[in-house]
Amino acid sequence: YTFVRAKLRLEELPLGARLEVLVDHAAAADNVPRALRDEGQEIVSVAREAARWRIVVVKRADPALRSR
Repeated sequence: YTFVRAKLRLEELPLGARLEVLVDHAAAADNVPRALRDEGQEIVSVAREAARWRIVVVKRADPALRSR
């Protein structure tokens, strides 16, 4: 669900906007960046912070247009 929520949030943002996604599951720290990259977004970083990961994304594509 994290990827879906991130994708929906990106739809609301202008191109070039930065989004930070926090996850607390190792699999999500791998899967969310991969899925966002596949959607055309730029993954700036994935950093572990104690028991969670911070994924920084820059919107480079409009997810709403890709799903049509």
